[in-house]
Amino acid sequence: MNKDAEQPADESVILVGHVAGVHGVKGWVKIHSLTEPREAIFDYQPWLMGDALEKVVVRQGKKHGKRLIALLKNTETREQAEDLVNTRISVRRGQFPEPASGEYYWTDLIGLKVKTTEGTGLGKIENLLATGANDVMVVQGDRERLIPFVLEQYVRQVDLDNGEVIVDWDPDF
Repeated sequence: MNKDAEQPADESVILVGHVAGVHGVKGWVKIHSLTEPREAIFDYQPWLMGDALEKVVVRQGKKHGKRLIALLKNTETREQAEDLVNTRISVRRGQFPEPASGEYYWTDLIGLKVKTTEGTGLGKIENLLATGANDVMVVQGDRERLIPFVLEQYVRQVDLDNGEVIVDWDPDF
C-alpha cells in the first residue's frame, strides 16, 4: 500500500529532524536526524515540514560521508534549498512501525506517570537521555529524578494504556 495514501491511525505529530544546511547547487539539503538509526528518517514519508506541516516528498535520500542529504520534490536549486535551512521535519506518529514487544518509542513514554512498586508517585517522564550504557528517564515531580530505563531491573512495567511506568526505585534517591 502506498504510504502517501494511508491515513495513519495516530495523527499526533512527532519531530524527527530538521534541515541543517544545503549541499551543492542542485537543491540537495543536509538533514539532521533525530531517528535511530539516523537513516530511518527516510523511511517515514511524507515529511511534514515547518510550522504549517506542509507535506513534502523525498525524491532521494542517502548517507553522504557522516551526513545525511536529501533531494526534496519541488526543490531544484541551491536558493530553494537555502530557504529550507532550519526547517523542522515531522511525521505523524501513525507512520512509525509498531515496536517489538518490550521496546518503546521515546515519544510514547514522555508524559507517562512514574510510580514505585509500592505505589508512590514520583512524577512524569519529561524526557529521556541516551547515555551509551542505557537510556535514562528524566522524571519531574517534587524534584527531578534520573532513573535508568532498564527493563526488569528498574523498570518493572510499562502500561501505555493506563499512562504509567512502574519502577523499582527508592523515592528518597
